[in-house]
Amino acid sequence: MANGEIGPHIPALDERVRELLASGDSRQAVTQALRSLGPEVLGFLSGVLGNDADADEVFAATSERLWRSLGAFQWRCSLRTWTYVIARNELERFRRGARRREAGHGSISDLDGVVAAVRTETRSALRSENFAEIVRLRNELPIEDRTLLILRIDRDLAWDEIALAFVGDAETCTDEERKREAARLRKRFQLVRERLAARARAAGLMPPQN
Repeated sequence: MANGEIGPHIPALDERVRELLASGDSRQAVTQALRSLGPEVLGFLSGVLGNDADADEVFAATSERLWRSLGAFQWRCSLRTWTYVIARNELERFRRGARRREAGHGSISDLDGVVAAVRTETRSALRSENFAEIVRLRNELPIEDRTLLILRIDRDLAWDEIALAFVGDAETCTDEERKREAARLRKRFQLVRERLAARARAAGLMPPQN
């Protein structure tokens, strides 16, 4: 990953997780991360995939990958950004049919309780939101366009942060590569947003343009 911090940190969470890692309590560190970030990440996966069972599977893989990588994480971006990078990578692995649980890496049974709790909380929150028609239109978009919309609009990530989720390798991405990817995604986002708005107006979900 390029030198320099990317995007705003969530200081309280980042500091707490770093303290736990420094004390050798990696299980509690990842538990804290998942309890804080898990609901929004699972909501993101549900929105992109449009299928709760698939989202649950990718979220479990994301949780495992976070656990495996947290000790080597260099804190050049916020933990929130890094979690979305992992989620995006696991989403792509899922789409390619790659194995999420790799042989020889053991089990994350210690984390099953917190993963299950995150799922329950997130499903309850999503059911309370009345965005059915907009979600239906969004789900008709290509999966990468849905990913882009959710990360920018729903999750309010900065373009530099979103770029890390789309580059081939976030850990080796240079500043120049990140800037180019951010510029590309901004242009793509504008086109996708305009297309979705036009469809929403046609469906009577938004007022017509003057």
